[in-house]
Amino acid sequence: MISDPQGTIMALFLAFCRIGSCLMAMPGFSSARLPVQIRLFLALTLSIALLPLLWDVIYPVTQGNTVTFFRAMLYETFIGTMFGLIAHLYLLGMQFAATVMGTAISFTGPPAQDVLEDTSESQLAAMLTFGVLLVLFILDFHHVIFKALVESYSSIPLGGPISAQRMLITLTDTLVASMNVAIRVASPFILFGFLFNVAIGLINKLAPQIPVYFISTPYALAGGLLLLYFGIAAVVNQFVNGFFLVFSNM
Repeated sequence: MISDPQGTIMALFLAFCRIGSCLMAMPGFSSARLPVQIRLFLALTLSIALLPLLWDVIYPVTQGNTVTFFRAMLYETFIGTMFGLIAHLYLLGMQFAATVMGTAISFTGPPAQDVLEDTSESQLAAMLTFGVLLVLFILDFHHVIFKALVESYSSIPLGGPISAQRMLITLTDTLVASMNVAIRVASPFILFGFLFNVAIGLINKLAPQIPVYFISTPYALAGGLLLLYFGIAAVVNQFVNGFFLVFSNM
């Protein structure tokens, strides 16, 4: 029998604020293809499962006054959202890299419906983003995020003040790491596009009567797709390894 039903519900709600807000911002779980009801019940189930592990940390906060409880609720929502945004911002680097790669190899067809969101996206960006997210799920990246979320109760105590500067620095470091990986994986395609266009420009100077730029696009696309065929495994591997490095350094 529960000795304090009101305190138990309040503790569950505080756990739900941090865990649920993280799920609402995480890649995959925040997808428009996943119904809101499923996300809600998943966050509630995870909060109930983790509450016994965090009981000694969360329950004492519920014994304070109403102002303390609502302030803790607001802070917990911000903290959980930050953890979800770290993963989400990192995955956005894959979309950026894929867009740069598509532009470099002249793969700039009309955008199609995104697999994960209700937006339009290029076919290359949709394929690579979905592939990286699929590999991350296979490697249980959500377990890594949940572990970091549980461990955050010791580094960011519940009910204590939060540092906006620390949160912004964390998000900025995530963007830096994401852009570094994006530039690294897109650099061969950027170099290919640069060399190919320089060669086409020289050929156009040597034979100006031939419309070289009109007939060069299929060759640029074929060479770029061949480069992607041999390098797609390295692209996915770089992003997946970089994700785990980001969360291991938190």
